[in-house]
Amino acid sequence: MNWNAKSKIAQKIVTEASTLALEHFDNISSLQIEQKGHQDFLSQADKAVEAFIREKLDLHFPDDGIVGEEDKRKPSKSGFTWVIDPIDGTANFIKGIPAWVVVLAGVYEDKVAIGIIFDACHNEMFSAIVNQGAFLNGKRIPPLGEGLLKEGSVGVGFSNCASTKWTISIISQILDEGGVFQRNASGALSLAYVATGRLLGYVEEYMNAWDCLAGQLLVAEAGGVIELQSANAMIENGGEVIVGVPGIFEKLLEISRKAKMLV
Repeated sequence: MNWNAKSKIAQKIVTEASTLALEHFDNISSLQIEQKGHQDFLSQADKAVEAFIREKLDLHFPDDGIVGEEDKRKPSKSGFTWVIDPIDGTANFIKGIPAWVVVLAGVYEDKVAIGIIFDACHNEMFSAIVNQGAFLNGKRIPPLGEGLLKEGSVGVGFSNCASTKWTISIISQILDEGGVFQRNASGALSLAYVATGRLLGYVEEYMNAWDCLAGQLLVAEAGGVIELQSANAMIENGGEVIVGVPGIFEKLLEISRKAKMLV
């Protein structure tokens, strides 16, 4: 099966899963919520959406592997592995903030081949296939142009895996350069916004693979710049994520290196 056919099926699965997520979102007062760590939440919606996606992936792609945020790993027999974040932005989701997405990435031979991020609240389907471009609701995203920090906003991620000193340094340096920052509590959505030019870049000290792989492919296929990383290593260990439009990426890399000296 070619990547296009695989992506179309995967997008349909994500759309259906997002409908399920919206049903929970519309009834958040009845959600069962667990706290996994500091500012790290898990709802029954996360579990239900991941279970739905897994079931559909098993049906359509029985030999593919599956790695999800909330359930155990399924080994791959085909060399292709799906990476699921059922709801990225759970902290927003459980508070009724419409800034969360369902995320699915496809990895083959240590590279991300397919990336899908669906913002169900705004009906925006961000998708990308390696070497074929990035798309928003089926329309190709125009190539990203050069940018300057003073011309827009940079997304800055923060989680319980991040260093406070690193994050403060990043924000301080962005402000010193004449830029501004934002954190919307969904790293995947922020990466999609970089791909569409809504944000100039995104930087986070540590992200899990299910949060970032799809978005990194989107940015790269839209003409942005990302760090060269092993997808398999990110699945195993997670890591730093820096992306940006041309001109901004290099500045964010420099800012990150300075911040690391404080940690």
